[in-house]
Amino acid sequence: MQASTRIVLVTGAAMAKPDPETHLLVAALARIGVDALVAPWDSALDWAAYPLVVVRTPWDYFRRLPEFLAWAGRTSQLTAFVNPVSVIEWNSHKAYLRELAAKGIPTVPTLWLDRGAADGAARLAATGWGEVVVKPAVSIGAIGALKAHAADPACLAHLGALLAEGDVLVQPFIDSVAAQGEVSLIYFGGAFSHAIRKQPAAGDYRVQDMYGGTNHPWQPAPDELALASLALSATPAPTTYARVDMVRLQGGRPAVMELELIEPELFLGATPDAPARFAEVLRRCAG
Repeated sequence: MQASTRIVLVTGAAMAKPDPETHLLVAALARIGVDALVAPWDSALDWAAYPLVVVRTPWDYFRRLPEFLAWAGRTSQLTAFVNPVSVIEWNSHKAYLRELAAKGIPTVPTLWLDRGAADGAARLAATGWGEVVVKPAVSIGAIGALKAHAADPACLAHLGALLAEGDVLVQPFIDSVAAQGEVSLIYFGGAFSHAIRKQPAAGDYRVQDMYGGTNHPWQPAPDELALASLALSATPAPTTYARVDMVRLQGGRPAVMELELIEPELFLGATPDAPARFAEVLRRCAG
């Protein structure tokens, strides 16, 4: 690899929060002779001029999903592109969780409602669930999510508003989230790198830092590693980077909450070696 090799780390022009970690990856790449340009996905770049385009933090993609997917499709024809477009398309709508469940992979129980469904309230009532989380099927970072009692008028109003805009999923609130948070396992090139536990702020259920959540080092248990491997084996193509978020259901069994394969925060600052591990995987992808 020549010192002049340049790749693109794709970001977004309009971000819900600042990117806290890409600078760590840029520095790690520079140490192995790779110059990384950080640019929004809708930039007027000559994408073909770069041997590798890495979709890293386009945290505005979900607001313009058709445009983003069209860009990904075009760009992937011009250069090496990760994660693969088939993975990005599959992961852009949370219906992938339905596919995982159909394959017997433990996931959080979910009620699926298509856009415009007129029977959403009735179907929710039929679940018998108490506290639930209602969220859009295309979103990131808990944007658009609401935790409430299933029979609360505010919950039903929120459900109706989301259904007017797109597909919706409703999940029973998992009690362990408040006490134990979520566990995230991070993989580079298919190999486990590191893990963290994300803890919500007191009185909240959202584990993201923009809602007061905190991150803590974590040594994954054997059943967590096994579940992550099982979930990643179900993706449409191998992944260059991946994050598997999971929680423990009643009875203690881990279940997939999300597979983050488009723009996950990878918690590169959680362990000193993580940026270097990711950088080396990207160096190999660049050829």
